[in-house]
Amino acid sequence: MDAVVLFGRGVSNAVIAKRLRVTERSVQRWRKAWRENGPAALRSKGPMCRPKISPSQFKALEAELDKGPVAHGWPDQTWTLARIQNVIGRRLHQRLSIAAVYQTMRRGGWSRQAPARRALERDEAAASGWVKDVWPHVE
Repeated sequence: MDAVVLFGRGVSNAVIAKRLRVTERSVQRWRKAWRENGPAALRSKGPMCRPKISPSQFKALEAELDKGPVAHGWPDQTWTLARIQNVIGRRLHQRLSIAAVYQTMRRGGWSRQAPARRALERDEAAASGWVKDVWPHVE
């Protein structure tokens, strides 16, 4: 909305672009929209990216995750982003990137957690190195 004030003052696109740290092309598009539809045309319409999984699909995903990784064929009780991605693909028939899985889990109230200390009987050869991507459910 800072651009609207500057448009009203007759400030050039180059000066607005420099002041707002955007490209001149963006300022040109904004100015055109402002001329055609007024300041309301420049109001935010929200984020461009919408969640790829609906709330009902997320509930179904949570039900699957609550069964645990062993129920889905993995040998241990560790949820990694790749494993969650696999469950989403199999159960919801959607392909999400690892980054999208991370964002989906964060939006759903899940947090990434790692063990507070190393177990004495830890088998270094069996440790996968993916501990930082563990997703236990936060109640």
